[in-house]
Amino acid sequence: MKKISFLLLLSTFTFHTVTAQAQKAAIEKQKMDNFIANLMSKMTVDEKIGQLNLVTGGEATTGAAVSTDVESKIAKGNVGGIFSMTTPQKIRKTQEIAMKSRLKIPLIFGQDVIHGYKTTFPIPLALAASWDLSLIEKTARVAATEASADGLNWTFSPMVDISRDPRWGRVAEGSGEDTFLGSEIAKAMVRGYQGNDLKQLNTMMACVKHFALYGASEAGRDYNTTDMSLDRMYNEYLPPYKAALDAGAGSIMVSFNDINGVPATANKWLLTDLLRKQWGFKGFVASDYTGVSELINHGLGDLQTVSALSLKAGTDMDMVSEGFLTTLKKSLNEGKVNIAQINNACRLILEAKYKLGLFDDPFRYCSEERAAKEILTPENLKFARETATKTFVLLKNEKQTLPLKRTGTIALIGPLANTRSNMPGTWSVNADFDRIPTLLEGLTEVAGKNVKVLHALGSNLIADEKQQIWGTAHGRDIPRDNRPEDDIIAEAIKIANQSDLVVAALGEASEMSGESSSRTDIGIPDTQKKLLAALIKTGKPVVLVLFAGRPMTLTWENEHVPAILNVWFGGVEAARAIGDVLFGDVNPSGKLTMTFPQNVGQIPLYYSHKNTGRPLDNEKWFFRFRSNYLDVSNEPLYPFGYGLSYATFNYGDLKLSSNTLKPGQKITVSTTVTNTGKVAGQEVVQLYTRDLVGSSTRPVKELKGFQKITLQPGESKMVSFILSEENLKFFNNDLKFVAEPGDFKAFIGPNVRDVKEIDFKLVK
Repeated sequence: MKKISFLLLLSTFTFHTVTAQAQKAAIEKQKMDNFIANLMSKMTVDEKIGQLNLVTGGEATTGAAVSTDVESKIAKGNVGGIFSMTTPQKIRKTQEIAMKSRLKIPLIFGQDVIHGYKTTFPIPLALAASWDLSLIEKTARVAATEASADGLNWTFSPMVDISRDPRWGRVAEGSGEDTFLGSEIAKAMVRGYQGNDLKQLNTMMACVKHFALYGASEAGRDYNTTDMSLDRMYNEYLPPYKAALDAGAGSIMVSFNDINGVPATANKWLLTDLLRKQWGFKGFVASDYTGVSELINHGLGDLQTVSALSLKAGTDMDMVSEGFLTTLKKSLNEGKVNIAQINNACRLILEAKYKLGLFDDPFRYCSEERAAKEILTPENLKFARETATKTFVLLKNEKQTLPLKRTGTIALIGPLANTRSNMPGTWSVNADFDRIPTLLEGLTEVAGKNVKVLHALGSNLIADEKQQIWGTAHGRDIPRDNRPEDDIIAEAIKIANQSDLVVAALGEASEMSGESSSRTDIGIPDTQKKLLAALIKTGKPVVLVLFAGRPMTLTWENEHVPAILNVWFGGVEAARAIGDVLFGDVNPSGKLTMTFPQNVGQIPLYYSHKNTGRPLDNEKWFFRFRSNYLDVSNEPLYPFGYGLSYATFNYGDLKLSSNTLKPGQKITVSTTVTNTGKVAGQEVVQLYTRDLVGSSTRPVKELKGFQKITLQPGESKMVSFILSEENLKFFNNDLKFVAEPGDFKAFIGPNVRDVKEIDFKLVK
């Protein structure tokens, strides 16, 4: 009786709490609506259109166009927001200009805070490899704290594009190929940036990008077109955007690509029918950099025409093109747009500013005291170092080459061994390169006094000087050695022969991935590969420390190099973190979130593919009249979810609480994982399912859950996952979200390939 009374009391308390919160939210919304309605009643058409104009502050750009005459436009009320301007001093000065305009409407200040601010964390693809949602959320929280302390209140992040093509450089900015994992990370990032209240000074508004399907750019070429079925769109590519918006993201950025023949910036189906009507999104929509004016190149008309098309489709804010500013009033007078469309866009932008508290205090983010105290703190740097160690993926470790011993002489060789600016990775626009240690410095520091570290360049980054310039843009230069290639290698071999072991720092420079950095050859550049082959021939143990912003083709390296540690680009503390893992102070626990192909001919290659009518039937190579290649197997080099450890783990057989799942019920699938190694380690236990019979074809495996556990040597742990009917739903051919009864399989393992399986049924 007491238990029932307690539960009733708890239920009543919860109901009243939720009701009180709803009432408070309704009152606050009404207050906001009244404020903005009153403000807009005073605004001229020009001032309303001005709010739709987003310009660059000139500190950094991702396109050829640069905003001009910005200060006079702000004074006239012709600017709604500025991006790429930082520091409280500059932002205060600029905001003061807005406060002298007729209606004193504050500006919103944004920037691409992609993986940290001054405290730069690993690139997003690396962060995803941690499979640690709380860690990822905390990186966004630290980024928001630092960026808001430096005057910013809006970030163009997270990038949630699903991509299965590693030729596309922007895979570095996303979470990989998987819909489920990408959705979970999207939610974590939004929570980290925005917290529970955007008026808190250490939060900033998230802008989800790039809406939509941008990760499917044809041929992996940036800014290119996309084309896909509704089945793939709804089941595989759209969910992470919706997850981020459901988590409360206040804005969304439109992608450059077209969708069903209409570029996203002017795509009414995408921005109105789907985003507003189906999903109920209440925030505002911004174009990407010159996305409106680029519609001219797409062939949709002149600047006036494409600006009108964009507004009517649902784009609210025009980044840099200034097509809205210069043409919308003319289009209004000519009846090509209506005042309701302008009013709606203006209202959404004003609402964002209201939610950020800018109408209460336009200078609330302009605290020099906060900037001095909250940026690049020792605590943030310590966290950045810990974070980086959790993202590295051990791809190979033959004969326990790693971890290294703290004795003897190490030869550190390669063009990425002694560079600061390449350590944090692409989109680290606020990083202070002078404060970032090189790998040479970090490794020497972590190794200690009993280890001698020798260094040689070994090779240029790329043999072709022009391509090296392209691959080291934005101040990420690696000085070239103009001696003959064989002489540079000979110097490195001499150093290697004086050492007990070689650490080869090779791979991509930071700007060989990211925006406008697509590659058709995603292997290690030939001049570096020649160096690596020469180092192997010395007979010395070689550890390849691989810098990469994408999956790379490493077939030769996997066959010949004893140990490969993929360190991606690890942020401001990458060098020390690499040392921590190489010497075994931290056991690597990262797992891949994109499949590594054997060669580019396999692309697109991803684990959740559909079966064919002529599958290979587990053959590893070639079988006539089956879906395979003549020259290479269907298998990836490294599968999704793959990553080794200095420990080893054993998975027991799977157990089900019931082999039948009914609507409204749940079943548990579990296994026992044992650390059979000699050191403690973390393991990412992964759950996949397969729907064996459906009204439309279903993937061979789909990720449905994961847990990162820590096990001491000899320790065992039962790991359980709960499955419900909801976990088995998908969009059918009628675009209805359904779970169909029938036979299913559940799989658990350390990666998508090496799993154990068990059967169950969904019945209705």
